[in-house]
Formats: sequence, structure tokens, C-alpha cells
Amino acid sequence: MKRVLLWILMLLALGMVALVAAGCALYSRADVNTVGELGFENELAIPPLLEPQEEDGRKVFDLTLQQGRAELLPGKPAETWGANGAYLGPTLRAERGDHVELRVRNELPETTTVHWHGMHLPGAADGGPHQPIEPGETWTPSWEVDQPAATLWYHPHPHGETADHVYRGVAGLFLLDDPETSGVALPGDYGVDDIPLIIQDKRLDDDGELDFSQGLISPTGRLGGTILVNGTSSPYVEVGDERVRFRLLNGSNARVYNVGFADDREFDLIATEGGLLETPRRMGRIQLSPGERAEIVAAFQPDEQIVLRSFEPDLGTNFWENRFTGGDDSFDLLEIRAAAGLTPSPEVPGSLAAGERYIREDATRTRSFELSGQSRINGRKMDMSRIDEIVRPGATEIWKVRNAAGIPHNFHPHGVSFAVLDYAGEEPPAHLSGLKDTVYVPPDETVSLLVRFPDYPDPASPYMFHCHMLMHEDRGMMGQFVLADQGGEDAGERSAHGQPGHNHAEDRG
Repeated sequence: MKRVLLWILMLLALGMVALVAAGCALYSRADVNTVGELGFENELAIPPLLEPQEEDGRKVFDLTLQQGRAELLPGKPAETWGANGAYLGPTLRAERGDHVELRVRNELPETTTVHWHGMHLPGAADGGPHQPIEPGETWTPSWEVDQPAATLWYHPHPHGETADHVYRGVAGLFLLDDPETSGVALPGDYGVDDIPLIIQDKRLDDDGELDFSQGLISPTGRLGGTILVNGTSSPYVEVGDERVRFRLLNGSNARVYNVGFADDREFDLIATEGGLLETPRRMGRIQLSPGERAEIVAAFQPDEQIVLRSFEPDLGTNFWENRFTGGDDSFDLLEIRAAAGLTPSPEVPGSLAAGERYIREDATRTRSFELSGQSRINGRKMDMSRIDEIVRPGATEIWKVRNAAGIPHNFHPHGVSFAVLDYAGEEPPAHLSGLKDTVYVPPDETVSLLVRFPDYPDPASPYMFHCHMLMHEDRGMMGQFVLADQGGEDAGERSAHGQPGHNHAEDRG
């Protein structure tokens, strides 16, 4: 009997040793670092501007979602999806006051949607999971643009399939201009001194095809070791101006980037998701979680070459979770090559925009949202038939979002912009000083948002709020709100079994 027990103990000990060894092996191989490894041999692609047609006072944009083959690695065509092309889509551009119409035709083999991320618009035009486009069908939303100049984007949003559809390549920028700020002296020649940078990470196999697998330990979803900028691997861009504006979009599924220059030079942050800041903020790094955008202006000297880099992000996790969620990863993103003779550029103005003031005292309700695990908000998974929150059209509210998990999450409500009131119990840092629509929420911390809702009452057309780590969204970390009078019968009918959705709201005071 003693001999049997001894053998059992030895086997258990060996099993523990093997488990620890496997864990150490996984940990040692879980980080990615491409700093100094890229040759920057590929010219950066610039997404083309899509010219609209003018019809009955409307600007009409035609988008066709399609399959194709794109060289994500040079000489290795991969099966991809795109809009009006094989991978990614054109940049759309409109001005405040424009009446726009989007004719979106789905030539993909699957039902999808197109969500206008950051746009203030009626719920029926939002492009969330309630506006599916079947293969061979065309969806035609329209609305009036009524928000400040900003860098927005569009991407698929089918319930349960968003991560794969975005990963395959359907995404593009939607730029808004505003006559009130058009005279501000900022770089503005698209593709020349005003350069879009859609940053995405991919897992690619030896043939250059998209790899849809993910790590054995993957709390946030698919993380890739190849970085594409505008669909270009190992890219460079030539600039001919002293100052250049970069419109940064984190278009990845799960990776967080901490963007700055390899020589630690500072740059001016001029805009976040909601538009221009009142004054520029000088900084050396800006961290962007999936869905976040920022506009920066950097200065260059003749003949210099400088690398734009993603440094190790500050995720606020423990050492183990940090390793498997990209917190130890660094990437070279893009080499910027300045011409021998640079066209002079004015300095960034000290005043950029008057700004739309969001005032705490205007808030009439406070709502609380707890993000838990990988799939729940306030203890529940997404239910397409349930309305979670009913908001009065035109209201201003405080939304307190807590990350109750030990892993990274962020938060994006559709159709609105918000100001960050406090961040993890402190004043918001400089990169969160402007209006936003997506924000990183560190583990075990709370972020308080002052949210202003548009005046688009429609109890039959829900907007989403969700984590923009797309695996989390697909697994159920998403809820729905409608703009309607509180307690209205129509709003109740949108909830499961005709019952009003659970509402975590409290009247002010």
C-alpha cells in the first residue's frame, strides 16, 4: 500500500512539474517584439476618398461589400473581405449639415451589417445587429450630419460574428468636416500632410493567409504578430511638409497600442473621437484600445527617418494576464521618411475649437454598468429581444462603468459622444481630455462618463453599448438602449415578453 501511495505521489509531483514547465513555456513564448526587425520596404497604401453622387440635395455614397484577394504579405495573395475592393474600404467624407445616404450592397457570402462608429444618427441608420444586410441585398440608410469635425470609422456589427467579419477586412474611415473649424491652421491635405493610419494586427500563416486561430490562453481574443497599417505590412511613408497630421485608428480586434516615436519626440494631440480639442495637448505617447481614434501632429526635419512605434501598453493587469493580453508586446509600425526640402508648416494653434461643453450639472440620471468575465454586463449576456436601458431623447446622463474582471475591457456606446469625468478615481489623463465614444476601462477600476444623447426618439430601434474587444462583444458583453419617454408602452414592447428591460438608473439627488 505504501508503495502505491509513493507512486501516486511521484506521479502527482511529475504532473505538477510538467504543468509548471508547460506554463513557463507558454509564458516565455507569449510576447511579441518586432522593434528593429522590419525592413520598411512597402510604400504605405492610402485609402482612396470615395466621391459621392449628388442626388436631390443628398450626398450618396455607394459601398459594395465583397470578397477578394489582397497581398497582406508581398507576393502572397490572401482571401480577404473589403468594401469597393479586396481589403478595407474607401474613406468617406462629409460636412456638418450634409444630408448623406449610404447605399450598401452585400456581395459577401454571409449576412452582415455596417455600423457607423462614432456617428450621431437615428437608431434605424446605426448599422448594428438590428440592421442586417442579406447576401445580394442593399441597405440604404440616410441622415443629416450634425456633429463637429471628427475622424469616425465604419465596420461590420453582426451579432456573434463581428470579430471574424472585422478581421477579414471590412473597415474604413468616415471623416467629418465642420465649417466652424475649417479655418484652423492644421495640416489638411488628405494623404499628403493629413495621413490616415488604420492599425491592425493579424495572424498570418506561411502562405500569407489569415489565420483565425488564437493562443491557447487568450482572455481578450485573437492577437497577431504581424502589424498592418492601411493593409500594408512593413510600411514606409514619404512626407514633404514640416508638420504632418496622423489620424490614428486602432482597428484591431483585441490589441491595445501605445503609440509614440522611436526617438521619444513629443507631438501634439489635437483631436480624440469626438473631434478637435479646445487646445492641443503635448505628449510623447498615446494609448489606444480597439475602436479608439486620435489625431496627432508631429514635426520633422529634412532628410530624417523616424519610426512610429507601439510601446508596451499599460493595461493595469497582473503579470500573468498582462503577458497573454499583449501588455509585454512592442511593434514598429511605420517608418516616416522626410524629404530633403520640406514645405514650411505653421505651428499648431494654441486654440483649436470652442468645443461642445458637457456640464456635469446637466446630468439628470446616473446608471451603473459592471463588466464581468468575458461575456456579461450587469450579470447578463446580450439578448436581442431585451431592452436594457430606456433613455429620454436629448438627455445628459452619468454612466459609471466598472471593470470587475482581471482582464482588459473597454466600453463603447453607439450614437453618442461623452466626456470622461473621472478615470480610476482620478482626473482623466491628457489623452482623455476631449470628447470620446470609446474608452479603456482598467481591471478593477471604474470610469465615469458624462454622456449626451441625441434627440432621435425611436423605441423600435435600439442602440448598442458594449466592450469593443470583439470576442467579448460576440460572447455577449453587450446591451441595448432606446431613446424613448421613460416607461412608454412602445419601449416596453421591445423588451422580452413585452416587459420593460431592467434599468440601472437613479434620478439625480
